[in-house]
Amino acid sequence: MLKTLSFIEESKIVKSYEIQDFKQGKDSYYLKIKLILIDESEFCNREYTSEREYLYSYHWQNKDGKLRIRWDNAPHHKEIKTFPHHKHSPDLRESTEIGLEEIMRFMETKMST
Repeated sequence: MLKTLSFIEESKIVKSYEIQDFKQGKDSYYLKIKLILIDESEFCNREYTSEREYLYSYHWQNKDGKLRIRWDNAPHHKEIKTFPHHKHSPDLRESTEIGLEEIMRFMETKMST
């Protein structure tokens, strides 16, 4: 979790953030964070990490609540080459961005163009 928070705090696109939930087990943790980005859009991050699992959902929306992109690895789109990793933008697409750092780099690129 500390690595995640350090990355968020050092990001050029994050205006503010709020940890909405954090639970830690012996070999696992659950983290939910809401970010406000410099363009006033919102990014919500939910991750569950254990020795055997990595489950995530990242949701990026504009300041009016309209979906820009949502990334997740819920195993419900088996027809996608990157299964279970995919994104909705709003149509279903393959996703090679996996994890907070890769996704935030992607968003930084999108915001600078």
